Amino acid sequence: MNPQLWSWLLMAVGVTGLYLAGKRSWTGWAVGLGAQVLWLAYSITTQQWGFLVSCFVYGAVYLRNLRAWLRSALPAVPQREVTRVEH
Repeated sequence: MNPQLWSWLLMAVGVTGLYLAGKRSWTGWAVGLGAQVLWLAYSITTQQWGFLVSCFVYGAVYLRNLRAWLRSALPAVPQREVTRVEH
């Protein structure tokens, strides 16, 4: 793949993920997590091993943030009241 195309593709995906996350959308974190697959391919293809390490670190951060967003988006489950019956 053309190196110019790689750089534009990675930039577009990364900016899209940040834009969506900035709009308070969990999909931004999902796009960022998916972008790490592209970074993985890029790092292996170009043999730039620092990017290989960074895709795992960034991936872990994106995964953590995605889980936090999904957890906060779920409705709270009300606690059931327990009543004791005495005999």
